[in-house]
Amino acid sequence: MVIIIMGAAGAGKTTVGRHLSNKLGWLFLDGDALHPPESIAKMAHGIPLTEDDRRPWLHALRKAIGMWVERDINAVLACSLLTHTYRVAVLTAHPIQVKQIQAKLVYLRASRALLQARLAARAGHFAVVALLESQLALLEEPREEEPVDALVLDAAQSPDELVE
Repeated sequence: MVIIIMGAAGAGKTTVGRHLSNKLGWLFLDGDALHPPESIAKMAHGIPLTEDDRRPWLHALRKAIGMWVERDINAVLACSLLTHTYRVAVLTAHPIQVKQIQAKLVYLRASRALLQARLAARAGHFAVVALLESQLALLEEPREEEPVDALVLDAAQSPDELVE
């Protein structure tokens, strides 16, 4: 089983993902670790990524999920996957049918104000407040035709409440 925690920067994906993986005793991966250094540098300067910038990241996410499925590893993945197209690309490009992946998508829905406050308060992360507008412009909330079931949660809740 793979649980993917998605949402815009500042929604709490990494915090909730780590809490959940600790509770379940599963592997955890922050999808940000798979961005090429050039992409991280761009985002750190407040420059939104292009589709070409995202392509290697989406491929790396797809590869990680494929490896977990192949090896029957339970994992929690924290990554933005802001659009339906990105979610399809990451979750359906496997030799194994999507039903066999046994994945769950968890969308941390957050207001612009909450995201702005969290991004302004955090230090040492490349995702800066300047990126928020581009993220929100891209964001497509999960819909019925997602490749896997989606659970929508209120990101304003505490990490413990969200994990439960």
